[in-house]
Amino acid sequence: MGLLAIGAGLAVLTGLGAGIGIGIATSKAAEAIARQPEAKGDINKALLLGCALAEATAIYGFVIAILIILFLK
Repeated sequence: MGLLAIGAGLAVLTGLGAGIGIGIATSKAAEAIARQPEAKGDINKALLLGCALAEATAIYGFVIAILIILFLK
């Protein structure tokens, strides 16, 4: 059971990478909007798409962790 918990913990760590990625993307988008306010709409669209894809990887990691805990007892 100990190794399963370690594996599940490692799978959940994908959320850490997603959080860092979303933070960096948001800061760069804010910089871009500050430099070119007229491009705000295009920047927001790209930011939202990127954040959704980054968040999807975190959700996949969470689902894998749940599957490890529930089905590999």
